[in-house]
Amino acid sequence: MTAIYILWLRQLKRFIRKKTSIVGALGQPIIFLLAIGFGFGPVYAKAGAGNYIQFLAPGIIVMSVLFTSIFTGLEIIWDKQFGFLKETFVAPVSRFEILLGKTLGGATVAMIQGILVFLISLVAGFRPHLASLPLAFLFLCLVAILASALGAAIAARLDDMQGFPLIFNFLVQPLFYLSGAIFPIKNLPSVLDVITRINPFSYGVDGLRGAFSGVYVFSPLLSLGVLFGVSILILAVGAYQFSKVQL
Repeated sequence: MTAIYILWLRQLKRFIRKKTSIVGALGQPIIFLLAIGFGFGPVYAKAGAGNYIQFLAPGIIVMSVLFTSIFTGLEIIWDKQFGFLKETFVAPVSRFEILLGKTLGGATVAMIQGILVFLISLVAGFRPHLASLPLAFLFLCLVAILASALGAAIAARLDDMQGFPLIFNFLVQPLFYLSGAIFPIKNLPSVLDVITRINPFSYGVDGLRGAFSGVYVFSPLLSLGVLFGVSILILAVGAYQFSKVQL
């Protein structure tokens, strides 16, 4: 447990020191809220679907958490190249503890980022049901852990940073765009409907949106179960990948 705490704290300190990264990471969510939220808002309203900011904001919060969490993997690759990971591996702790510490550290950083985006969305006009904040926090926490574990599992197989942007473009961005964060997932074409239902982040977006609005597509218990189950699975895969890392 001590190793997990130390690695978690190291991730948090690294995040706090990088003040420019904190500001920079807020740029994309703000652009999405302003450009897409207000740009497509009139079209969304004319279609009889209501206020688009109310629909979009939970998806943008998930986007911020997902993108921040996944870069846990980039930090692991950095640690590989500069020898810190080797020093960690020779310590008398299991590699699963190392993975869990880095995953929880990355998830905590992403949660802070998500809370900042949530506050910005309030300024943009988002009006959630504040009574459901604990449930929304739970959904966001599970999304952060899942994405952070996924980033760590991917990084265990990569030896250089050049491969990580490819993973981000061809895996992570499609997971976000096909999660229902930007468009409703009801009445989709059959192919898109199948993709959104097997995408675990769809359940995170719907769970967070439902917690804020009271309207769900999937059952909240189903969404929590999917996020928890897939997180455990990805952690198990990541632990196996970490056991094969040779430094």
